Amino acid sequence: MFDVLSVWTSLEPVSATVDAGAAVTVRLRLRNTGDVVDEYRVVPVGDPALWVRVEPASVKLYPGSTGTVELQFAPPRSPDATAGPNPFGVQTVPTERPEAAVVVEGNLTVTPFTEMRAELVPPVVKGRFRGRPVLAVDNLGNVKLTASVTGVESSDQLGFDIHPSNVQIEPGRAAFVRSTVRPQAVTWFGRKETRPFQLAVQRSGTEPLPVDGTYVQRSVLPHWILATFSILLALAIVFVILWFTRAPTVQSLATEKAANPSA
Repeated sequence: MFDVLSVWTSLEPVSATVDAGAAVTVRLRLRNTGDVVDEYRVVPVGDPALWVRVEPASVKLYPGSTGTVELQFAPPRSPDATAGPNPFGVQTVPTERPEAAVVVEGNLTVTPFTEMRAELVPPVVKGRFRGRPVLAVDNLGNVKLTASVTGVESSDQLGFDIHPSNVQIEPGRAAFVRSTVRPQAVTWFGRKETRPFQLAVQRSGTEPLPVDGTYVQRSVLPHWILATFSILLALAIVFVILWFTRAPTVQSLATEKAANPSA
C-alpha cells in the first residue's frame, strides 16, 4: 500500500498458518515517504489482534528510511481460536499526521484440533429396576465435534438405553446425553449388588473415550424381610413340634363310666 504523503507498508508474509497453542511471526515493513521525521504507531485490528504481540509498538523514521515491526500471533489452544482463515489488519498511524493512517491486510489460518471431555452426572446411580445417569460431553476443540455414545459392561448383566446415541457439538459447547442403565435380571431378595460399567464416547477414526460409572442394584424386598420370615418360620416349626410332643392327655368321663358299670 502506498501513500506519497505518509508511509508505505508491507506484510511479510501476507498469509500465515499456525497451530492453536503455538506461535508464528509476521513482519511489517515501513518506509517514511514524507519529508519530515515521523513516528509510526502500529495497531493490529480484527479477531487475531487478540492473540498478537507487537514489537516494537511504534517506530521512528527519518524521511526515506525504513523500519521493521514484528507481530507474533499466538492463538490459544481453545475453542476461541477458530479453525480456518482469520483475516486481520494492521493499522499504521503517523504521529505527525494521524489522518493519514494506512491499513494493510493479512490472513492468519489456524489449524484445526479436536479435544473433548466427558463425565457422568452422577457417577454412581442406584435403583431396583434402572438408573438414569447423564453424560456431559464438552467440545474443547476449535472444530465441530461429531461422536457416538455406547454402553459397555463386561459381564452382560446390564443393558443400556442411550439418547441421543450420536451428538454434534459446536466448539466451546456441551451436549448432554441421557442414558438408562437396566439390570438384565431383577433381584427380589438379598443385599445390594455393585455393577461397574462404562459409557464410551467415540469420534470417527479414533479410540473411544471411556467414562466410568457404577450401578448399585437394590433388591425389590429388603434383605431383612427374608431373615425375619425365616426366624418366624423356624419359631412356628418349633412350636408345632413342642405342641405335639407335650400335648396333655384328655380322657373322656363317658368312656370311663362305660368301662366301669358299677361306678
